[in-house]
Amino acid sequence: MRSKMYNALLLVTSLFGYLRWGGGNSTFLFQAEAEVLKKMFSNFSEAVHPFTVLPLLGQVLLLITLFQHTPSRLLTYISIGCLGLLLGFIFLVGALAMDARVLLSTLPFLITAVLAVRHYKKNKP
Repeated sequence: MRSKMYNALLLVTSLFGYLRWGGGNSTFLFQAEAEVLKKMFSNFSEAVHPFTVLPLLGQVLLLITLFQHTPSRLLTYISIGCLGLLLGFIFLVGALAMDARVLLSTLPFLITAVLAVRHYKKNKP
């Protein structure tokens, strides 16, 4: 049951990464993903990029693990890797730009990812 809780938390916390860029533009990841999904159905080639496809893949895999009787460690690790690329990059950008909002928005996911990996390592079958 704890594995499913960690996977659900990973999924939810991955949605609240905060992005800021030039011209006063900003968005949360769940808003950006909604735009990407809209573009995937209208103009697929514009939406396909490693920083859009990999996090979406990670979230889909996490969603699959929530429906498994015993969540797969491998799928969870792959999901953390896919999502961790983007959120780790956002964390790095926030740290370099000294932007507290961007930096703090990634911490819930990163902390949950570390706790989930520790949980899965401790509870090997």
